Amino acid sequence: MDNQSMNRRDFSKSILAAGAALTLPATFGTGRGKPAIKTENLVGIQLYTLREFSQNDFPGAVKKVAEMGYDAIEFAGFGNLTAPEVKKMMANLGLVTAGSHEGFEGLDTKLDERIEFNLGIENPNMICPSMPGRFREAGVDGFKQFAEKLNVIGEKIKQAGMQFYYHNHDFEFQKVDDRCLFSYLLEDTHPDLVKLEVDLYWVKKGGQDPVKFIQKHAARCLMLHMKDMTAGEEATFAPVGTGILDFPAIVKKAREIGVKWFVVEQDRSSGNILKEVEISLKNMRKLLNT
Repeated sequence: MDNQSMNRRDFSKSILAAGAALTLPATFGTGRGKPAIKTENLVGIQLYTLREFSQNDFPGAVKKVAEMGYDAIEFAGFGNLTAPEVKKMMANLGLVTAGSHEGFEGLDTKLDERIEFNLGIENPNMICPSMPGRFREAGVDGFKQFAEKLNVIGEKIKQAGMQFYYHNHDFEFQKVDDRCLFSYLLEDTHPDLVKLEVDLYWVKKGGQDPVKFIQKHAARCLMLHMKDMTAGEEATFAPVGTGILDFPAIVKKAREIGVKWFVVEQDRSSGNILKEVEISLKNMRKLLNT
């Protein structure tokens, strides 16, 4: 996500509103099973990437990526569908749930409800997509306070049989007294309760080497947002394999450390986003099969 785009909270709200008008079969199942964990060589997509389509036709957007050949979905809202409806839709399309981005306020104030929903769709991973401004603006103290919140959330999610993650941007790499703010968040969160969904673009944007970063945090790095960066001064978003990130080296290291989920995300596009996520998928297949 970037500050110039619709933020994830607003996007999720629009998804909820749009979903009310959608028609789905009335025979959706109600069973609950264990979260899916088979992820070898699977390629997922974060649906925030296709918000232009999903906010108006949520099932249609999911169907588009299934037809492209994506294996898994990482949700950012559910189109006002119930958990049984989401589960049935995914089964009908042959898709796996990779995870869901859950806004911090919902995690903080409605955690039981969010856990129940995610168990209902057989989701193995719940992810906090960003840090609210009130914590960011408080500097070191804010990062530490936020870490305490994440531990509480992560413990309850762990008890429910799922894994909790934090998704980075670039602001976490800012320094105070020559120390990276991210270090406070990492040292004050329990590594078993709060894993990392590492967004490679934002790691690079934050001045870090993506390969070295995931190596350093190997024990916590189980999910990657595969997102490329254009060359030049603008350094904006690009389909995987078309920019400056060294994805062969990233994937090699990711496999060495046991990364389980590879999820394509592209915050913005200057062209046709459907064509660009197809390019990302094609290049991901090559990366994972070499």
